[in-house]
Amino acid sequence: MMQVLIMIIRILISVGLGVYAYIYALRYNLHMFQLNGYKNGEHLGWLRRYRKRQWVLYVAVPFGVLWVILRNSLAVDIAMWLWTALIIVVFRALCGMSAKKKLVYTARVKRLTACVIIMDVLVCVLPSVVSPLGLYAVKGLLLLVLGLKFISCVLANILNHPMEAAINRHFINDAKRKLAAAGDMTVIGVTGSYGKTSVKYYLGELLSVGFNVLITPESYNTPMGVVRTVREHMKPGTEVFVCEMGARHVGDIRELCDLVHPDHGIITSIGPQHLDTFHTMDNIISTKYELADALPEGGMLFLNGDNEYVAGHAGAYRNPIMYHASSEGDHSGHYHAENIRLDASGTSFEVVTPDGERESFQMSLIGEHNVINVMGAISVAHKMGIALKDLRIPVRRLKPVSHRLELIRRGDLYIIDDAYNSNPVGSKAALDTLAMFDGTKIVITPGMVELGDKEAEYNRELGRHAAEVCDHILLVGRRRAIPIREGALETGMDESRVRVFDRLEDAFGYAQTIRADSDKYILLENDLPDNY
Repeated sequence: MMQVLIMIIRILISVGLGVYAYIYALRYNLHMFQLNGYKNGEHLGWLRRYRKRQWVLYVAVPFGVLWVILRNSLAVDIAMWLWTALIIVVFRALCGMSAKKKLVYTARVKRLTACVIIMDVLVCVLPSVVSPLGLYAVKGLLLLVLGLKFISCVLANILNHPMEAAINRHFINDAKRKLAAAGDMTVIGVTGSYGKTSVKYYLGELLSVGFNVLITPESYNTPMGVVRTVREHMKPGTEVFVCEMGARHVGDIRELCDLVHPDHGIITSIGPQHLDTFHTMDNIISTKYELADALPEGGMLFLNGDNEYVAGHAGAYRNPIMYHASSEGDHSGHYHAENIRLDASGTSFEVVTPDGERESFQMSLIGEHNVINVMGAISVAHKMGIALKDLRIPVRRLKPVSHRLELIRRGDLYIIDDAYNSNPVGSKAALDTLAMFDGTKIVITPGMVELGDKEAEYNRELGRHAAEVCDHILLVGRRRAIPIREGALETGMDESRVRVFDRLEDAFGYAQTIRADSDKYILLENDLPDNY
């Protein structure tokens, strides 16, 4: 009797610790799987890159098997309890970190969670019922399924795929019916490696002068994000739908075009972004131009003529409408900006249309690259029938899109918030914007990601350019700090002015302590998502 009681107590301790650890490990891996877009391939790639984060789970798998075999050993029980406690400590810390984008318990996450739990219950219960291992083996099997938490979301996602595909088809077909019922509504597709979200917002504001406009909110630029926008936000009377189109793989833009059938399109930029999934610049170029290929006869194609990749492929299309902010080259017959003046209070410029019409504009947005973004929006609005003079006030009212070169003043401290994301061209534009201010210049950055084999090279170039502009370079995180620091020091920058911090809060706190004889400008360049 006493032996049975001791056995039950040992089982209860094992199960109690195991369930506690299970909750934290599952929650963390669900969060990472959600951030990786529920894509098995991307999540497996993430697991390879960041395998050290979950080393306690990898060790738990063979430990769980050992616990099943040596299930009667008290010494093994104690060792496994200690290991389970270590798992709790590690994953409580990972889950307790301040998340920039928290786990959202969507219907899909709930279905995924249910599938994972059902799988694990079956693994724990069935062997104990149908084999001579007995109930005592449950504690080892629980540690085994706990150790497999790093991969269980992928397995559950595979099992759930037919159901998820059916649910998505229902939502997509419902959105298509709603789009078909919209009649004469004009759909404008907006894509690009960068600038597309800003152009979408600016275009929505300018077109609202003459039309009832709907835009995809925030960064809803995937098929299901667009579907959700159509199903939840499209109302009768919508005249123009501005649809942002994002891509991480060849064919992604084509899939979005097959859904919304754009009448017109604008390609804001093409550059080295998401190279870890696109692999080559040719793939990026062909994917962005999938929007151009999808336009109907008579559809207008607007192209950023200042971008070498966009302009280099414009000749393959009939009568594209080009727009420019650069003064270099002959822009006759194109929309272009002249007499651009930039300062801390904003930007002024003149717009010249293809037929020579001129109008002066002022806006509070900073940075020359914002001029090209606004030029794209002005070009589309003007071609849609809105007079330039009617666009002056809407342009003056444009506000920076959150975390995209947003200038915030706090006394004699200015924060240039460009933390949404970063790429080689965007980071250079942000540093060029910082360079135009007079004062102490500081950049805080964790570097750039998703650049494939060229990641270190691009981050090293970021360091070189930052050293030419900044008085101080503050790096967040150790991994990408190495090439950025190397690039900065190659230019001869004083080593004491390049510092590395583990957290953004620590870097920002240090920046505030830096003494300055005049105004201080802090550029926040990129803020990596939680899965990085």
